Amino acid sequence: MATSTLQVSAEIEALLQHECQTITKDQIHQPGADFIDRCFLQSSRSPQVLRSLGQLYNTGRLAGTGYMSILPVDQGIEHTAGASFGPNPMYFDPENIIKLAVEGGCNAVATTFGTFGTVARKYAHKIPFLVKINHNELLTYPNKFDQIMFGSVEQAWNLGATAVGATIYFGSEESNRQIVEVAEAFERAHELGMATVLWCYTRNNAFKTDKDYHVAADLTGQANHLGVTIGADIIKQKLPENNGGFSAIKFGKTHKAMYDTLASDNPIDLARYQVANCYMGRIGLINSGGESKGATDREEAVRTAIINKRAGGQGLISGRKAFQRPFAEGVDLLNAIQDVYLDEEITIA
Repeated sequence: MATSTLQVSAEIEALLQHECQTITKDQIHQPGADFIDRCFLQSSRSPQVLRSLGQLYNTGRLAGTGYMSILPVDQGIEHTAGASFGPNPMYFDPENIIKLAVEGGCNAVATTFGTFGTVARKYAHKIPFLVKINHNELLTYPNKFDQIMFGSVEQAWNLGATAVGATIYFGSEESNRQIVEVAEAFERAHELGMATVLWCYTRNNAFKTDKDYHVAADLTGQANHLGVTIGADIIKQKLPENNGGFSAIKFGKTHKAMYDTLASDNPIDLARYQVANCYMGRIGLINSGGESKGATDREEAVRTAIINKRAGGQGLISGRKAFQRPFAEGVDLLNAIQDVYLDEEITIA
């Protein structure tokens, strides 16, 4: 790996040397410049949707590689604006969110109806808009965790959106309603020619016992599989940190191969299992960049990118690590992520 991207630690070196012996790379549909032709031309997606996917895959520094880097900023609703933008108040102004994505060389910017509605005419032709159509708002007291629609698919289309995004809390009490709502919204988005991106999160208090199994490979993998089933063109998922959620919680259907042969404890193998559940990579997997922790953000972001790329994923969607710091540093962090995907020495494991 190029030393300009990151000073190589022992852990990074081990990740760079790892070879998957679980689900091997020849079994998955790997990212590449011809990914849309290989994996979407024979699908039910219309020419208009293919055009939108082409815009996503062919914008920014990663254009033409089959990889993508997306800036997501919906935390003003999901977490409160003060908590999200307090570290860097310039992002209370929606235009600066779009500017960061453009200057950072991103494939797209994912944010709210309100942000896009404020600056749509100025930027819709400069960078693909990924409109997040549902949110979990935390002003209701006591707090509840439920993704609700904040606008219509038609409204996103009128804003000039290339794609719509939504979250489903799989495993929650409200998940059945969310599945129906999002499936209908994605069907309508495809009718209008937009691409679809699904945040496939697991959410249930019972999923956190001795470990936080919200990030277990088996649970998140199944969430991915449900997501691709309802028409997502791209899956967004948290990086897996452990496995065996079904066994620990004692529910669901399992097979010993899920743990013995299809995955190992290696982070790349765990992420490979997520890719496998996205129809063996026919639907691209992008992983979350995670929360901002300060001085270690750049190294952690690059580590996540390495794991995702070597697993056969298609990129990162990283927000807080980029916008909760000075503008130039945010651009640098986004570029560092992109450099991993541009580095030909970092291959699929």
